[in-house]
This record gives sequence, C-alpha cells and structure tokens, in this order.
Amino acid sequence: MRYQPDRMDLTLLALIALAGTTMALTGAAHGLPLANGTVLAIAAIKGRRILLDYLDLRTAPPIWRGLITAWLMLIVGFAWSVSAVSVLLS
Repeated sequence: MRYQPDRMDLTLLALIALAGTTMALTGAAHGLPLANGTVLAIAAIKGRRILLDYLDLRTAPPIWRGLITAWLMLIVGFAWSVSAVSVLLS
C-alpha cells in the first residue's frame, strides 16, 4: 500500500518551506523595503493556508471565507502601511 499525502501534509510542507524562505529573507536583506513587503506577502500566504486547511474553512460557506480572508488582508495591509511609513520617514 502506497502512502498518499493528504492536503494537511502538503500544507505543512508548504508552511515549512515558506517559513524557511522568510528566515532567509530576513537574514539576508535586513531592513530593505522590498524584503519587508515580500515577508508580509509570505505571511499572508501562510495565514490563508492555515485558515483554509487547519481551521477547516475550505468547506465553510463562501461568506465566512471571504470575511476571514478580508480580516487577514486588513491585518497584513496595516502591517505593510506601518512598514511603508517607517521607510518614508527614515
């Protein structure tokens, strides 16, 4: 019998790879505006994967997926705007 990875396994592998990418970016390009935006984009991707697969919103009604995704994008957008303002002021 062959092992078939399910969605949770694939999500876990994707989260590990994205966490490694985040660590590499923050270590190599500390303080660069493009790196900050990239790290926030990766955080949004990781958050979306966690919401859909680990909190089981993939099978939820579309309104809930939309509301929770909008909330996540609001948080990431706020973090990006704070980062952009700090870059502009320095």
